[in-house]
Formats: sequence, structure tokens, C-alpha cells
Amino acid sequence: MNIHSTTIPLENENVDTDQIIPARFLKATSRDGFGKNLFRDWRYNNDDEAQPKTEFVLNNPVFNGKILVAGKNFGCGSSREHAAWALKDYGFDAVVSSFFADIFKNNALNNFLLPVQVSDEFLENLFETIRQNPAAEIFIDLENQSITNVSTGEKAWFDINSYKKTCFINGYDDIDYLLSMREEIEDYEMSH
Repeated sequence: MNIHSTTIPLENENVDTDQIIPARFLKATSRDGFGKNLFRDWRYNNDDEAQPKTEFVLNNPVFNGKILVAGKNFGCGSSREHAAWALKDYGFDAVVSSFFADIFKNNALNNFLLPVQVSDEFLENLFETIRQNPAAEIFIDLENQSITNVSTGEKAWFDINSYKKTCFINGYDDIDYLLSMREEIEDYEMSH
């Protein structure tokens, strides 16, 4: 699985899950529709979609893409899975940061939103590249666990749990993963 895209830069640090998706929007139980409320309080004046805050990056038409480049400590706060749902529903396939809250990272992985953790220095270099060229692209190679700043050629590597990597590459959730091993499980059962 590869992701090659322009980015949306969110340089804020310590972005918590309530900022990602405010609690008042957590009434639904399906994953659909959360993207429209992503960063709701930062995107709109008085909670009114007709009054977007033009200074907020998601409202800036210069930026677009499937990769959110976020400041350090992204996804802190409560354990709501809805934060990952909102990011994925909005259209993001990956979030790049120099640190993720553990619960957010696991929720992201469970929802096919790839959290790519890089060094502070690499993250700052990405932000600088995007400031200079909003159309700059990033290439994420999950198989090799690498991320490349296409403009500069700078590359970094990231960690991912091998089980979750297999699930991502094959599009498996936990049940699909078990079903993919059905033959081996049946063979084991027959031999014991």
C-alpha cells in the first residue's frame, strides 16, 4: 500500500480528540458523516457552516490532499474512536506527526488511517517544504515503512505493528485476518 499525495498542514501541537471531533457530534454509532464535523470549532464561526473561518487550514483552498501533517502529540485526550472516523471520513488516508497518543494511534490503525510517526526534525522539514510549496507531495511506502518528502528527496522510516501492517496491506479487519488463516486453523484442529 502506497500513499502519494499533497498534504494539509496543521502545525498545532497537542491536538486533542475533542478538537478533532467535538463531543456534541458523538451521537451516531456508524462511521459515516463524521468528516463534515472534523475540527468543527476551528472551521466555523458560531458553529455555522455558512461562516467558515478563512484562516483555518481546512478552509484554505490552497491546501488539499489525503495526508494530514500535524504537530506533535496529535490525538491526545479522550479515547474516542470517532476522531479516527472523522479524519478517515473527511478523506485522509494518513496522519504524519512526531508523536501520537497511544489510544489514538491504535484507533487510527483499526480504521485504516495510517499514523506515521517521524522525528521532530523531519516533521519540521515537512512543514517548511509545505510553507514554501503548498503543492508539495509526500510519498508513504507502507511495505518498506518509509516516508519521502518528494520535493527534497529526504526520507525517514517509521514503525508499525507487523500484524496491523498485514491488515493494512490486505485490507483486513480483525475478522478478515482470522478468516485468511482459515485453512491453517482447520488443519491445526484436524491434527489435534
